Amino acid sequence: MSTERARKEESPVLGLLGPRPRQLLALEFGSKAEFDDPTHEWRRLFAELLGTFFLVLVAAGGAILHAEGRISLAAAVVAPGLMVTAIILFMGAVSGAHLNPVVSLAFALRRDFPARRLLGYVLIQLVGATLACLFLDAVFGNVHHLGATLPGSGFADWQALLIEVVLTVGLVSVILGTASAAQNVGAIAAVGVGGYIALAGLWSAPVSGASMNPARSFGPALVSGHFQSYWVYVVGPLAGSMLAVGCAFVLRGAALDPVSYEAASGKLGLHLPHGEKLREAIDRETSHGGRAADPSPGDAGEAPPS
Repeated sequence: MSTERARKEESPVLGLLGPRPRQLLALEFGSKAEFDDPTHEWRRLFAELLGTFFLVLVAAGGAILHAEGRISLAAAVVAPGLMVTAIILFMGAVSGAHLNPVVSLAFALRRDFPARRLLGYVLIQLVGATLACLFLDAVFGNVHHLGATLPGSGFADWQALLIEVVLTVGLVSVILGTASAAQNVGAIAAVGVGGYIALAGLWSAPVSGASMNPARSFGPALVSGHFQSYWVYVVGPLAGSMLAVGCAFVLRGAALDPVSYEAASGKLGLHLPHGEKLREAIDRETSHGGRAADPSPGDAGEAPPS
């Protein structure tokens, strides 16, 4: 009876997967109920800490090496985009892979992300950025302001501010748009978001540094002690994020889309049964020689047992 109940509660999508993909899903994601449980918030926060650490490590580290003539500007601005692509792919299902306070704010304003979790995400992102810059300081020393984002030579703060506003509108629009299609946990969003970051940096880095992220700018400013023009990288991304939320309303209407909520909050887009039932399904399939049974034409039309 328990096997029949588990079979009835399986997602139709899960039935298309073989035993090996099912087992991998169970090992990586466990039970969805665990991620809904507020006692597991530490998983999400650790994911944001780790992801922001790596993002700022690459972004600020690349800026340091470019300033020393070791790598090209193109390499320095493309590397953070590639890193974001990797981070979304390996941990997007855990936390949503925000990595950016204004992204968390945008999801919260769209009501795709619980407002009660916003402060924790923002604080842990700032901590991750700071840890990355402490590491860079230990490796390279306090040189080149530890890769701080600053207006380029010959550009005023207001020019950098306007560039940051416009760039952030684009970035947050891409993120909200891909999340609305349940892709913030998959390859399409990873490529879209990472590609946008690289593209924005290729043309605008000489003007503002193409931060679009207060956490990315906060880490180098704090550790190097150089807060000159830092306000640009707070006001600009905040304003751009709010404008992007307005654009999302115009494009897609009011929020409360369950698919967007799952993408922003770090839930799987695939509706799997809870942990034990998923493992029962895996055990049932692997007990038949390690291959999923092919459904017969008659099975598709059978009504579920009452």
